[in-house]
Amino acid sequence: MSGQETNYKLPRNIEHYLATLSKLYAQEGKKKLQEIIVNSQIRVHEEWSYDDWNGGTYGHAVYLILPEVLFLNSVKQKDVLENHIRDDLNKIHNIQNEYIEKIFFEMEMIPVQDWRKESGLLLSGERFVLPEVENRIWGSEGYRVFISHKSEVKKETSLLKEKLRLFGITGFVAHEDIHPTKEWQDEIENAICSMDALLALMTEGFHDSIWTDQEIGFAFGRGVPIVSVRLGRDPYGFIGKFQALPCTWDTAPKELAKIFIKQNRAVSAYIKAIQNCHNFDQANMLSELLPLIEKTTAEQVREITNAFRENSQIYESFGFNGKKGSKYGQGLPYHLKRLTGLNYELTRFDTIEVVS
Repeated sequence: MSGQETNYKLPRNIEHYLATLSKLYAQEGKKKLQEIIVNSQIRVHEEWSYDDWNGGTYGHAVYLILPEVLFLNSVKQKDVLENHIRDDLNKIHNIQNEYIEKIFFEMEMIPVQDWRKESGLLLSGERFVLPEVENRIWGSEGYRVFISHKSEVKKETSLLKEKLRLFGITGFVAHEDIHPTKEWQDEIENAICSMDALLALMTEGFHDSIWTDQEIGFAFGRGVPIVSVRLGRDPYGFIGKFQALPCTWDTAPKELAKIFIKQNRAVSAYIKAIQNCHNFDQANMLSELLPLIEKTTAEQVREITNAFRENSQIYESFGFNGKKGSKYGQGLPYHLKRLTGLNYELTRFDTIEVVS
């Protein structure tokens, strides 16, 4: 080290060079590298190294502090990616006697939540449901909603379940979903213990069933979201303090989807539904949920943009491309900007890209 105080130019202009590098990566299609530098916070360690050559040459270290999801996605290639970004930064700046010696990835420090519980491995008194049992009950995809109902409306309930599937919501309806070789009460408990939310269809006589009240009590005990629909009577007891959804059997699927989309797992299931969308009408219906999404992870943003690029039913639908905003809404680019703070635009090839 030189021990001299020097007014370094490279650290002072690092944001400018990172912005230039982002544009370069966009042109070259290096989305992973661009995503890293766009989403990172920057810290510079000046004069990380020093050499007497050419009157004194100074190497700086740049720390890229990444959101957890990006750090974890990059950790296996960490050295390669760090060196790649370092070499590219040194190619685009023209400051004499200064260079980037090292790039270091660091994970953003966020308040520690109950990570043991979130791991899904913490042993507790709650019933453990085997993965193969969960897959049999719910399938491999979807936001899992246990539908509590009276048998008198089983036909309407089954139809509601099918309509919810469009939005990535997988419903459990006891009278049709219980495997014939399984004891029915045991299977209901498996479904309740692995559900993401409970839906109570408040028809006349709902309270007459001992099972519906127990299902709601179980949901309260697990702390999962509970949504009730007023279809002949008002909610009572513990759920009486929450306003029931005032809708009909026909309007219930979309209105329920608008409520469940507030949950992170429902957002992931919704993105899967976008990937699997088969026609424009469905795409436009799915687009109606975009304004209701409150937050996304970097992984979810990547998945939804990939779904837009790869599914012609999505990128050609006005609800997602925003080309008829007055009728179908402002489209996916607008909502990605709202959620991420980054500028997204449609390209002339009907794909979606981040622009500076």
